[in-house]
Amino acid sequence: MKILIVDDNERMRKFIRMTLTASAVEFAECADGESAVVRCDSFDPDYVLMDLKMGGMDGIESTRLIKQSHPSTHILMVTDHDDPSLRAKAAAAGVERYVLKEDLLSIRGLIPA
Repeated sequence: MKILIVDDNERMRKFIRMTLTASAVEFAECADGESAVVRCDSFDPDYVLMDLKMGGMDGIESTRLIKQSHPSTHILMVTDHDDPSLRAKAAAAGVERYVLKEDLLSIRGLIPA
């Protein structure tokens, strides 16, 4: 299993990685949406854990672009923003699950080990 973690906060990326160590064979990390789109082409992840708000390209636009070129990649939005309109936009872009960072440990149950 290959997991790409996309978050502008390095500490959050490390925490997510530690949380999912049992689920992945290989990890990659990106600090912004633009680099995530590029990294998906070379890394070809099974799952992307995508932050919503980042400098440059946000998680919704990044998700839309990743799903265009990698439709079988599973994308989970991992965010602090619990807003119904953002949830709807994320789902329309191709996000399969929307996880709040305050409930981050729930991602263990969303990604097969």
